[in-house]
Amino acid sequence: MVKKSFFLLATLTLTLQSCVSSKVYDELESKHAELTRENREMAAQIRDYEKMQAEYESLQKEYEQLSAERENLAEKLSGLTSKYENLKNSYDALEQNSSAAIAENSRQNRELLAQLEEKESALAAEQIRLEKLQKDLQARSRRVDELEALIAAKDAKMNALKDAISKALTNFEGKGLTVEQRNGKVYVSMENKLLFDSGSWAVNAEGRKAVQQLGQVLAQNPDIAVLIEGHTDNVPYGGSGPLKDNWDLSTKRATAIVQILKENNSIDPQNLTAAGRGEYAPVATNETAEGRAKNRRIEVILTPKLDEITKLLNETE
Repeated sequence: MVKKSFFLLATLTLTLQSCVSSKVYDELESKHAELTRENREMAAQIRDYEKMQAEYESLQKEYEQLSAERENLAEKLSGLTSKYENLKNSYDALEQNSSAAIAENSRQNRELLAQLEEKESALAAEQIRLEKLQKDLQARSRRVDELEALIAAKDAKMNALKDAISKALTNFEGKGLTVEQRNGKVYVSMENKLLFDSGSWAVNAEGRKAVQQLGQVLAQNPDIAVLIEGHTDNVPYGGSGPLKDNWDLSTKRATAIVQILKENNSIDPQNLTAAGRGEYAPVATNETAEGRAKNRRIEVILTPKLDEITKLLNETE
């Protein structure tokens, strides 16, 4: 019986190895690198959005400061006007008494008139600057509102996607499958006990059904990037055959999930990326059997494409 099992395992290993050529493996590795680059670009775009928000707040403060300065200039203008009227009255009273006083008043009047003209010119310049700043603030505000609306729409869509996936995979709850949304992405985690036998990357019947039901939801969301990550615990791989280590096993398991999703013709293969993470991204301790079981998993990470947000950020620049 042991020899027969070993013969079947060896046959299955050779068959699966022939299914995943080095070319397909390299293409998947390339897609993984591309997705990593896109994630970095998305992080840069989010930083640009935060920078624009900070600039908007700075312009708002500057606008408030200029408004205060304008009010101060207006008060000074009012004071100078009052002073000018007083001097003019004094000039009229002293006109008949002293030519020297008249000359002094005339000089002061000329100075006051010059100051008034200067203040009025400064006020006009500040008014023009305030109006331009207000237009800039309004334009920035519209862009911020548009960005917030786009981001809110993306979040709502991802939330709806999470709900649809949870509903589609209800039958697998309590069998090592979880669905959650965080950081604007949806994470579908399936423990290996649902998908694979120990040391194998062949998806069992129940696991295939779960992946196919997930694929039905993904087929209805063509603008979602799908990253399939394979994970293991830290127990060294002890099997024989073509596998080198846990990292190799995690990659082949991720590729096996991609192959099932590709069977759905409504899923664009360009949206799929397979990656192996080995033992280097645990979600639980490897000191206990329960923790190691949680670490042995497939994670399907669903990310919205941010083409509209990228376009709006480029227009802002």
